[in-house]
Amino acid sequence: MSDDLVPFENRLTPYVDALDQNPAAVYLATLTSAQSRYTMENALRTLVAIFTNRDVAHVTREAMLGFPWARLSYQHTAYARARLAERYAPANANRIISALRGVLKEAWRLGLMTAEAYQRAADVRHVRARTLIKGRDLQAEEIARLAEVCRSDDSPAGARDLAIIGMLYVCGLRRSELVNVCLEDYNPDSGQIRILAGKGRKQRTVYITGSAKRALDRWLALLPYDSGPIFHPVLKNGRIQRGGIVSQTVYDMLQRRAKQAGVKNFSPHDFRRTFVGDLLDRGVDIATVANMAGHSSVETTRRYDRRPETIRKEAAEKLHFPDDTPPTP
Repeated sequence: MSDDLVPFENRLTPYVDALDQNPAAVYLATLTSAQSRYTMENALRTLVAIFTNRDVAHVTREAMLGFPWARLSYQHTAYARARLAERYAPANANRIISALRGVLKEAWRLGLMTAEAYQRAADVRHVRARTLIKGRDLQAEEIARLAEVCRSDDSPAGARDLAIIGMLYVCGLRRSELVNVCLEDYNPDSGQIRILAGKGRKQRTVYITGSAKRALDRWLALLPYDSGPIFHPVLKNGRIQRGGIVSQTVYDMLQRRAKQAGVKNFSPHDFRRTFVGDLLDRGVDIATVANMAGHSSVETTRRYDRRPETIRKEAAEKLHFPDDTPPTP
């Protein structure tokens, strides 16, 4: 039977049988899920293919387990990283590098490598690449049309949806953050909102201002509750149902309002993308924008920066290709 057809739960047996002094077997056996073992076994096979100049399809499990992992030096691992960077997307390359480091660590733990040899061999950097954030920027005119269809809906749902759209754009919140904002987190005098549900559950504050704040305050004036979530479901009869909304509710609402406004498809995260891009375009320093967005690193914020694209476009427009329009007689 082909290895690929063996059920995941049965694939641990070869590693257990080969444990003894085999760093690859020990590494794979320590992984907690069958899917992880399957993925990292393929990663190790890829490395063997690189080291032996073979096609990965011809590298068997036995060849992977029998490879002399403990004899690898920095020169070998640096070579492997370079080949991975050439052939694979950064995420895939880094997963394979993680498998390599895992095997080297087990080789050291088994006493097959000295601490110095292990540290040198494992000292390979992850493959880095600046990737563009998926999605698109929303234009000011599109946001205005979304707001207008909400204002034209005089039901509580219209007031709620306008407040949600305003908060998504002006505060740059993730959907998960927005649905977890409670009345206790909002200071109506200053417009300050405390965010507790960001990535890593770090606390930060954002501010809602201008017409977005007025929209939020109008919604809160309709709310018959003085505690709990800010946003609640609105029934078809206009009654506000206590209980809070979920992320999917926000997604579905935006899809519906976009269709009403004639705005092409976008995701809730595109408000966040636009929030970051607009602030950077207006000269706000990137460290402040990163703090407002709840990014742990300015490098994440930099991925949303559309200014370099504008500069490149302006540069390209300085070049002129001969016009194919016939000259006027």
